[in-house]
Amino acid sequence: MSFESDLKRMEEITDLLKDESTGLEDAITLYEEASALSKKLSKTLKNIQRKIEKVTSTEEDILETETQEDIND
Repeated sequence: MSFESDLKRMEEITDLLKDESTGLEDAITLYEEASALSKKLSKTLKNIQRKIEKVTSTEEDILETETQEDIND
């Protein structure tokens, strides 16, 4: 599943857990699913954050290098 579909499922689970007609056994099953989804979403977000930091770091290095070259000209 994609990040977006996992997030949508998490929202669905939240709504189901808030619903008073959801039985205890179903609620436990939903909670377990939500827990697993939470870990998966968190891992995905951490990976995205690392990618953004890498791109940002690379862009800063390029800008810094360009600035040094401008000074030397």
